[in-house]
Amino acid sequence: MRTLISKLLMWTFMVAVAWIVIIGIRIWSFANEDHATPSDSIIVLGAAVYGDKPSPVFEERIKHGVTLYQQGFAPKIIFTGGRGEGDSHSEGEVGAIYAMSRGVPEEAILIESASRTTRQNLINAKVLMDESGLKSAIIVSDPLHLKRALMMANDVGIQAVSSPTPTSRYRSLKPKLEFLVREMYFYNHYLVINK
Repeated sequence: MRTLISKLLMWTFMVAVAWIVIIGIRIWSFANEDHATPSDSIIVLGAAVYGDKPSPVFEERIKHGVTLYQQGFAPKIIFTGGRGEGDSHSEGEVGAIYAMSRGVPEEAILIESASRTTRQNLINAKVLMDESGLKSAIIVSDPLHLKRALMMANDVGIQAVSSPTPTSRYRSLKPKLEFLVREMYFYNHYLVINK
């Protein structure tokens, strides 16, 4: 009996390790793929802000969204993200202000400023898309965030492709691995809780 339990525990452990490795590889390999195609909109996922300035992570997302807009990939940019505790501006507002300072006209920008999570970013962006008759989107975020974000976008009914930021504060191996571990946790959490 003890031998059977030991074998079951060993097999369970091996399956769990294999699953973690597979998910990690899928997230890592997807992060290096840019699927940007002409779309109705570009959704820039929110990140932290400092007053009316974007954090370095958010700034890279905004810059990439603006670049895609300027290259003609989409006529609209949707900036997402609510106001954190103690913040004077929402992430969406800060993204819009920054984009306008880079030449994006106000009429090309939509702002979602109520969300606190990636899923909420996308649900609220979908509402704006529906109101504006937009059917498709390019999701912009950090490379390792995009596998989960694209899955969520599809789940909330957005016809989406992904485009990772070409630059990121997560440049060296240690921060990339830390981000990967975090994403593996949230990816699995989403699969179990939100599907």
